Amino acid sequence: MEHPVLTSVRRSSFTPLGWFEPTADDRVPHHAKFVILVGNAGPDMFRRFARERNPATDAIDDWTRDVLGSLAMDLSAQAVFPFDRPALPFLRWARRAGAGHVSPLGLNIHSTYGLWHAYRAALLFPVAFDIPPQSAGAHPCQTCADKPCLTACPVGAFSGTSYAVDACASHVQSSAGTDCLDDGCLARRACPVGRGSTYHPHQAQFFMRAFVEARRSV
Repeated sequence: MEHPVLTSVRRSSFTPLGWFEPTADDRVPHHAKFVILVGNAGPDMFRRFARERNPATDAIDDWTRDVLGSLAMDLSAQAVFPFDRPALPFLRWARRAGAGHVSPLGLNIHSTYGLWHAYRAALLFPVAFDIPPQSAGAHPCQTCADKPCLTACPVGAFSGTSYAVDACASHVQSSAGTDCLDDGCLARRACPVGRGSTYHPHQAQFFMRAFVEARRSV
């Protein structure tokens, strides 16, 4: 039987991606004794966002803070977010939580969800829970001989060790980049892991357009 806190996260249309008992080296604030990383995996979270807000005008970070802040209060926890400043070490926490590995694209790759997930918050609890630790499992990229993610990008933005973000952004904003803008990053879509969790096209469009707007403001 799943722990009731994890069930509460899932009922909110989010996904508990990993958990751990922090040490001082993890730089977890608020003297937390237990951390649950919460995110989206597949289309469920975005479907709820689209029901409750207007994706054309509303910021998903604001909605996330409202929803997960309320959930944290219900669970007697505190919520912190990847968009907080100063930035918190979410990727380090992901390694501690057994939530995946670093892919050649620089994104976290999960053994179940592949590249189709993202961290939205960490729930910090004042007490530790008796939830068995999870393992990240074998790194799926190490047994992927072809690595199609590195050859699918039309402008070669990914080298396996670096990401040419300006080249990517310029392509997505051009007429040649319509496929990426409308259906999501071609490199991400080329990965064979977790295809059952692929984002709905409206969700992919939302995040790609948010990426374009963010680059325009730089």
